Amino acid sequence: MLPAMYFVGLDLAWGSRNPTGVAVLDDDGVLAHLSAVVSDAEIVQALTPYLDDRCVVGVDAPLVVTNATGSRQAEKDLGRDFAPFQAGAHPTNTGKFPDGTRGARLCAALSLDMDPTSTAPRRAVEVYPHPATVALFRLGRTLKYKNKPGRTLEQLRAELLTLVRLLESLSAAQPQMRLVSSAAWRDLVTGIERATRKSQLRDAEDQVDAVVCAYVVLLRERSPAAVVTYGNFADGYIVTPRLPADLKPSPRVPKVERRVDVVRRATQEYAARFPQLQLAATEAVALVTGILDDAGLNYLSVTGRAKSIASFAEKAGRRAGDAPLYADPLHDIGDLIGVRVITYVRGDVAAVAELLAAEAVVLDDRDLGQETASEGRFGYASRHLQVRPAEEDVPSYPGLEGRQLQVQIRTVLQHAWAEFEHDIRYKGTVPRAHRSDFDRRFTLAAGLLELADQEFSTIRDTLSRAVPEAEEHDVADDRISPRELAAYLAGQYAEAGWSRPDHYAWIAGLVHELGIGSLADLASALRAVDTDEIDRVMAYRTPPGAVRRLDDALLAAFGDRYVTLPGNSHRVERLRTRLARLRPTE
Repeated sequence: MLPAMYFVGLDLAWGSRNPTGVAVLDDDGVLAHLSAVVSDAEIVQALTPYLDDRCVVGVDAPLVVTNATGSRQAEKDLGRDFAPFQAGAHPTNTGKFPDGTRGARLCAALSLDMDPTSTAPRRAVEVYPHPATVALFRLGRTLKYKNKPGRTLEQLRAELLTLVRLLESLSAAQPQMRLVSSAAWRDLVTGIERATRKSQLRDAEDQVDAVVCAYVVLLRERSPAAVVTYGNFADGYIVTPRLPADLKPSPRVPKVERRVDVVRRATQEYAARFPQLQLAATEAVALVTGILDDAGLNYLSVTGRAKSIASFAEKAGRRAGDAPLYADPLHDIGDLIGVRVITYVRGDVAAVAELLAAEAVVLDDRDLGQETASEGRFGYASRHLQVRPAEEDVPSYPGLEGRQLQVQIRTVLQHAWAEFEHDIRYKGTVPRAHRSDFDRRFTLAAGLLELADQEFSTIRDTLSRAVPEAEEHDVADDRISPRELAAYLAGQYAEAGWSRPDHYAWIAGLVHELGIGSLADLASALRAVDTDEIDRVMAYRTPPGAVRRLDDALLAAFGDRYVTLPGNSHRVERLRTRLARLRPTE
């Protein structure tokens, strides 16, 4: 009577850091051992109890590889039969195994004969689970339990559990394989059913594949005609159950680019463009700042950025129900370049929006504060403009050619509320017990800030109607101070809005460069300037600030001399364009 025989399956990892599934069936097809190990020493330790008897090991990994490039003949032959079922073999060559295969080294350590024609009591053959499952269970295609991009946890779980049930059904086959009596198998199946991460399924998958490998060598031993060997010992081979002659592959699903592939491709292209977008964002800030400064509008800050690669990837993957929110992310996402203008009061938000509408091409204009108010709520308030630079500005900002910018305009109080709310609600974790209370408090804060915005606007409007008292001029000083100049301009251009404090200092410097040392000298220099004619010629589309009014008056009075002042070196071309309108005959 022959000693007992064990049938071993090894789902052997190619590297020594990944788990290897180990399964052992006894002579009756009962699962005697199931585990996942890592190192070669652990594999040897797991198999040692079964080596005293006869054993045959099915290894899911290359054993014999002699070709330097391409695929082994065994892989080509197997592919002709099984590729239509999506079960072809990956190419194997010595380039991938410069030091020989791990499978061959393990067989040597375990004294296993790798010749597929051998009848030695301890031997091994190379097997491959994918075609095995197709042939054993008459599948029209392989089960998709391997983790690939686009496959969800639930999809992977469903496919792996399908394979589990099919393997359990072999208890009624010939030869039999009995799995459910094994506590290790039952624990494995429970782990699959309760897995919350793909990595947990990955660990289970190795052991399930090892069970497939063990059954293939059991089938080969008990029913040799049911298996086929592709290739030979000299050049490499693969043993697998024979493909049923009447089995037809399932029709292929029409190839549609998966959403995950669309997002990945768009993100890769965005990453390649990112350095150019960063430069374009810098130009966008300069463009908007120049437009605001040229009009003399008052604002707190202008900042900008190119959307980060991580933020782009997250937004590109967003969905609206079952449909992607951005079918073509690179084209459909409008804030790849964003500029944010922070003003002091709400009236300036409208002024900035009107100015940009006059100086750029506005593609979309959304007042989110108005939308919130129309719903009877307090909350997020910001003016969002989608703009394209005017054609005449493109030569000065070439990085913006053909690009859209999203310009967000808020008051400083609206900005503070939005930033705090975003930081708490979206970046932080609000305990469920506090959510309704936080919602109420954010709404209350938004209402208070809206009231504060109104009060600040009233304060500024009141001050703008009053003429500030000028500082007493120091006759020994040949320079007009910024505050002194601001008071003068408030009286000279009573209808003009406030300008930025640094703009008063800047224009005071230009006045000094002209050799004007007192307000009396300035008034004398401007006496001949026709303010009404400047208004008619310049046709201001938005009310200009006080500094802009003085800027145009000095340009009209001094012409080229004013254009060529050192303090104007950064805007010579723009001043010449304005001068041509003021003095068309020059």
